[in-house]
Amino acid sequence: QVQLVESGGGLVQAGGSLRLSCAFSGGPFSSYDMAWFRQAPGKEREFVAACNWSGTRTTYGDSVKGRFTISRDNAKNTVYLQMNSLKAEDTAVYYCTADLTSPSFSRTARADRKGYDYWGQGTQVTVSS
Repeated sequence: QVQLVESGGGLVQAGGSLRLSCAFSGGPFSSYDMAWFRQAPGKEREFVAACNWSGTRTTYGDSVKGRFTISRDNAKNTVYLQMNSLKAEDTAVYYCTADLTSPSFSRTARADRKGYDYWGQGTQVTVSS
């Protein structure tokens, strides 16, 4: 059974940076596309970023494009989310998710939370203004 464990969340001032990590276990990591979603209180879960099995293809939500970077290390079974120039509106619980890799790596598909089979418990990110 695939398990995902996020870490790296915390409290940061606006303009600062954080790096989230997600440790993957229970399956062949390189067979999975990985993604990050986030959910703020009272809002729907929002797509943040996704990468394909090798990390060579990535896609981002419009609100984070140019500020956040998704990457992965297949030797460490870990996916990362580097978050720079953080804003108060980035405050949310951030979730790591995984789905068996798709040859097409469509942004539409990877941005749809219904397309993912496995989810972590989430890590809180709070940005103070």
